[in-house]
Amino acid sequence: MGNTAVVVGGGIGGLAAAIGLRRIGWEVTVVERASMLEDAGAGISLAANGLRALDELGVGEAVRDASRGQYSGGTRTPEGGWLARMDGAVLEKAVGTPIMGIPRSTLHRLLREALPTKALLIGSEAGSVRQIGPGTVRVSCGDTVLDADLVVAADGIGSKVRSVLFPAHPGPVYSGSTVLRAITEQAVELRTDFELTWGQGAEFGHIAFRDGRAEWHAVLNLPAGARFADPLAELRRRFRNWHDPIPALIDATRPTAVLHHDVNEIRTPLPSYTVGRIALLGDAAHAMTPHLGQGACQALEDAVTLAAALATEPTVAAALARYDAERRPRSQAVARAARQAGRMGQQLSHPLAVTLRNTAMRLTPSRTATRMILRHHAWVPPQLN
Repeated sequence: MGNTAVVVGGGIGGLAAAIGLRRIGWEVTVVERASMLEDAGAGISLAANGLRALDELGVGEAVRDASRGQYSGGTRTPEGGWLARMDGAVLEKAVGTPIMGIPRSTLHRLLREALPTKALLIGSEAGSVRQIGPGTVRVSCGDTVLDADLVVAADGIGSKVRSVLFPAHPGPVYSGSTVLRAITEQAVELRTDFELTWGQGAEFGHIAFRDGRAEWHAVLNLPAGARFADPLAELRRRFRNWHDPIPALIDATRPTAVLHHDVNEIRTPLPSYTVGRIALLGDAAHAMTPHLGQGACQALEDAVTLAAALATEPTVAAALARYDAERRPRSQAVARAARQAGRMGQQLSHPLAVTLRNTAMRLTPSRTATRMILRHHAWVPPQLN
């Protein structure tokens, strides 16, 4: 089996894949078109499955040290009433850890620091990726040509590699929701570690960070491409009557810190995550809506599973077949569950449907809610060592 790989894309999934491959003895080059590896984004929640994957990659402890456990919080109505409470201690007892909140840029930095600088080819876009023989894939990056035994396409939801491998696939589609998010400029006073609030076709949530700041996000049912001249003013208008600390979180945010992205997803499942010696990973393979907080966790699972398969299978072909067989059913099932969670949660807009949903949530026993969470969190990674 060969032992050189090129990872296309330097996001969370791509960096994790590179770390995993290096841990099993492979030589890896990460090709990233951005000139600076400062991951855009606000905050991220890491569930037990993602944290276990990070443990196998050797960076779990560092990530936990930079994170804040989500022990208190839950889901509320705009008036402030509780629909469901979250008990992080119960979850920790069940799976060994609470959900952890961390700035996305911090997670990205910790992954980046686990790789040697020479492994990162920054500011260089992969112009083409093609198989040139039964055991070699060529990645062309301007004047630089890289030949490898394996290419991992971790180039995001708009993956160019995926579009070449599956030209008939419809690609990503708009989910019907758009999201605005930011990290507060300073520490804010919060009574909970994590909250979601569901209104009619709208959601507002926050994640508390270790340094006292918080990430907040607002998800709205809007046409694709809708934007606001003054995002903070628009959010103040839309959420002015919602419970504390929502107005305070908005007021603690610099206007230039607000990010606004439409929520797109891979709604039509791919028939395979591998073609020849090319493997798709993360959003390139299974971009999903954020309603379960599993996007990054699934990419981390991909990275560890791929490395473990390559470490134990006799050939690259056998390893990629195993990777596809293990990752495609699970990640596509999580994507379907995330879509359904959005339809029954943030995207629900009819007043009667919202009332029925809220009543059902209040009547759901906490044990039942915990079991639903464990379906996605209770994943045990293959060992890399």
